[in-house]
Amino acid sequence: MQNNKRIAKNTLALYARMLFTMAVSFYTSRVVLDVLGETDFGIYNVVGGLVTMFSFLGGALATATQRFFSMEIGRGEGGDVRRMFSTAVMIHVVLAGVIVVAGETVGLWFLNSCMNFPPGRYAAANWVYQLSLATFAIDVMSVPYNAALIAYERMKAFAYVSIVEAALKLGVVFLITLTTHDKLVVYAALLAALAVAIRLIYGWYCRRHFPACRCDLKWDRARARGMMSFLSWNLIGSLAGVGKEQGVNVLLNIFFGTAVNAARGVAYQAMNAIAGFASNFQMAMNPQIIKMYAADEKDAMFRLVFRGSKYSFLLLLALSLPVAVEAPFILGLWLKEVPEHTVIFLRLVLATTLIDSLSTPLITAMHASGKVRDYQIVVGGLSLLTLPLAYVLFRLGYPPQAAMWAGLAVSVACHFARQLLLRATIGFPMGSFLRSVSLRVLLVTALSAAVPLAACGVVGGGWAGFVAVCLLSVVSAAGFGYAVGMEKNERAFVRGKAAMMLGKVLKKHG
Repeated sequence: MQNNKRIAKNTLALYARMLFTMAVSFYTSRVVLDVLGETDFGIYNVVGGLVTMFSFLGGALATATQRFFSMEIGRGEGGDVRRMFSTAVMIHVVLAGVIVVAGETVGLWFLNSCMNFPPGRYAAANWVYQLSLATFAIDVMSVPYNAALIAYERMKAFAYVSIVEAALKLGVVFLITLTTHDKLVVYAALLAALAVAIRLIYGWYCRRHFPACRCDLKWDRARARGMMSFLSWNLIGSLAGVGKEQGVNVLLNIFFGTAVNAARGVAYQAMNAIAGFASNFQMAMNPQIIKMYAADEKDAMFRLVFRGSKYSFLLLLALSLPVAVEAPFILGLWLKEVPEHTVIFLRLVLATTLIDSLSTPLITAMHASGKVRDYQIVVGGLSLLTLPLAYVLFRLGYPPQAAMWAGLAVSVACHFARQLLLRATIGFPMGSFLRSVSLRVLLVTALSAAVPLAACGVVGGGWAGFVAVCLLSVVSAAGFGYAVGMEKNERAFVRGKAAMMLGKVLKKHG
């Protein structure tokens, strides 16, 4: 019960942060696209994506670091978080240096030899690349501090820092509207400065509040070996994620140019803002999954994985359904000029994100076990198929959205592969998961989507139609999610909580 309360409190703190950062993200994206223009906005997205191709190392270490911190905390007095933290900091400093060397050699050659930029913008693209590479190196060195905040479940601090970061991004947008220099280069430089500021804030908070988060430069060979062993296999999945997302972005640039990169960048910014609501819930839940496994409470962990997958999907469905149905109207309100292909990109990435939301708790459970070799080989291999599939489809003359369709199909295959591997590794009840989670949310999606789609042909367009369809989307998703998606005991829990909250309101105002 105490764990559930902690998850709820942390989720609420992250939601407060998400509401603010989402509003800032939507506003800044609109202004940045307008100020930079479609071409420069596309350049920033694809060049930033090229730098992110080196981030598979950082992403893998971030997952490993959080997992090892949570395991050390879960062991109680038997754990040594400080020694693990010091080891992680030194690994990340070395890693940042490796990334810079790789970026300044292979990455720089690829940027100037293979990428497709308009004449006269290669110099600006190189400035953006250098600044983005520096920003990423700083972010890598911040990973142990972010992982400590999540492992210690200090989500309020994480939320506060994110709000400060969002507010500073507003300042960045204001400054690029005033500058008379190359706005693309100034934008990248200001974001690099912002990354340094956030890195300092995280470091100060962790040193102040967590005695264990102080680097004493003592290398623990045994812990480093365990982390690097976990990392070596985790790299496969991280590399696959890079190929699936940023590799496709590069292919879009090579085949279709920066305008399509701008459309994809807009679609992903909208998707990230919406998906953040579900990811906040999962972020608050993930440390508990790992700590339950460390405490050998496997049945409780499975129940939490079931609830996390189902509730994440239902929450994301209620938010994404009205956006998917009314994508043309919403994008027209948000942006002054909507890049071509943005509507179909947005709909397809939302569908893919819904599938992936079911898998996030499964991934955390597998990471908790530490047995990631077979998992990363199979799931990573499947994910990597997205890149060659997209290349073949583009060579055959298919439009840009073909890559998104390929990514959606691969996400479905990966979801089922994760369940099979978890069943073989830790005895995950796959049959129960399929019945009580996967099939239920699939039915909820079909029923929920039918209502607003049918209404579109009746209510017409304009503001009245938009409001009506959005309301119907949210009500149908919530209603079918409650009636069909939840089991009897879950519905009873929701009714009890609703009655308790209503009683508190009536008592306060009565």
